Amino acid sequence: MSILRGVGIGAGVAQGPVARMAEALPAPENVPSALGAEAERARVREAIADVSAELTARGASAGGAAQEVLEAQAMIAEDPTLLDEVDARIDDGRTSEWAVHDAFAGFRATLEAVGGYLGERAADLDDIAQRVLARLRGVPAPGVPDPGHPFVLVARDLAPADTALLDLTQVLALVTTDGGPTSHTAILAREKGMVAVVGTAEARDLENGATVIVDAAAGTVTTDPAADELTRAAQRAAARQSADALPASPGAFADGTPIALLANLGKPSDAADAVARGAEGVGLFRTEFLFLSSAQAPTVSQQREAYRELLAAFPRKKVVVRMLDAGADKPLAFLNDAHEENPALGLRGLRALRASEDILREQLTALAEADAETEAELWVMAPMVATVEETRYFTTLAREYGLKTAGVMVEIPASALLADRVLAHADFASIGTNDLTQYTMAADRMLGSVAGFQDPWHPAVLRLVREVGDAGARLGKPVGICGEAAADPLLAVVLTGLGATSLSMAPSALSDVRLALSERTPDEARRLAEIALAADDAAGARLAVAEAAAALSPHQKETTS
Repeated sequence: MSILRGVGIGAGVAQGPVARMAEALPAPENVPSALGAEAERARVREAIADVSAELTARGASAGGAAQEVLEAQAMIAEDPTLLDEVDARIDDGRTSEWAVHDAFAGFRATLEAVGGYLGERAADLDDIAQRVLARLRGVPAPGVPDPGHPFVLVARDLAPADTALLDLTQVLALVTTDGGPTSHTAILAREKGMVAVVGTAEARDLENGATVIVDAAAGTVTTDPAADELTRAAQRAAARQSADALPASPGAFADGTPIALLANLGKPSDAADAVARGAEGVGLFRTEFLFLSSAQAPTVSQQREAYRELLAAFPRKKVVVRMLDAGADKPLAFLNDAHEENPALGLRGLRALRASEDILREQLTALAEADAETEAELWVMAPMVATVEETRYFTTLAREYGLKTAGVMVEIPASALLADRVLAHADFASIGTNDLTQYTMAADRMLGSVAGFQDPWHPAVLRLVREVGDAGARLGKPVGICGEAAADPLLAVVLTGLGATSLSMAPSALSDVRLALSERTPDEARRLAEIALAADDAAGARLAVAEAAAALSPHQKETTS
């Protein structure tokens, strides 16, 4: 038996025989074209159009985040810059196959050099290139195997087009050798609630038919497991399935102390899934979807209808709406199109909104009008707040529009360290762990070269969370978590031990976090939080808390409660 390590997605566990993804089509030879440039260009245009149409159709069939991903791939396939690169090679006398292969490879290298989120999009280019090559050659594109029985899928990195339409009655778990927690594979696996471990480099040696245990909670793949290991894994999977089958109850510790479990949503149509999974409301509604696809800001009327649709889905429940968070990785020409050497430290979030206050006022107008037409409990918050003065500015403005509950996002260490003064003016705080980690560790989220520093388990980040939690407790103000950290079941327990009063996450993570909280008491959460704070680094904190949590017996839980 051996244990392979990667990054787990979710908290599930599964076991079964390996089925490997077919290898990529071989690279074409660099030989002169016998058809001529005009004919080669026509072949490429037809193949790319077919692939783009196929990706769009798969997206429409899959829906949800998968549709967004596949539609983005279809756009990449027809990107004019990429087509120009293909044409340049064809004009140089090369075949369509070689032109596509070489142009896409060059584009991929560019994205990999950028690293971070864009680096992880490089794998998407490989999939598009493979599909176009298959069309040009008249052969099927490499796809998911079909061994005729349920299996653990092992692949270098699964293409979004394949991930979106996986048959979850056959694919027990997914293991990839490449990719990371922000790859499209990870994003779609999380949305589907799949058991997955990504970035498991040693998995390249797994053979077809070999039995493995995939443990997403531990981020491990166990090869040649013993009989007792298989039994324990099966029992864990059954317990998790039983918990999923139960009617969703409000989030609470083992002693009944409530912890609200909310959903992170990106558009109103996501609300139905969140409600079905037992979300007690919305902890983060990102309004960017209204703005990012537009050349100009949407009208008040357009915004009001979108907000009204969202609020109507959560009658008498809390819905926290974040004002437009543009800048850095989400630039908007009509808000801030000036070049900045380091946009992550530039005019973004509330800073950008203050520079274009009419956009902020229109958002507040639309939200107030939607609030008047619905029964949800609307809370609004400003992103990227750094100072007490910014807090006063936003909360005063929100109340000017009749919005009763106004708070701030704590994503910058300055606002965490002055949380008591910030919360003296704000009705609540919501901690965005993704950006708080970025700014605490001086590690740009978009740079793959420093991705190892982007870990919310780091004790420095957790200390800042405690500062906010303590301030909230002293002042009687709610403190929520709405970053990716809340979706990690074990870390979610630690965050509540640091003072978080609510947790907001992707709807697919609600069940696992609900179960994790139900197995602990508030005293245990505080004890685990202290263990995490005492560690020297993120890996040490994660390991120490996992070991301590595993050592807690049912008897100890009953005693502490």
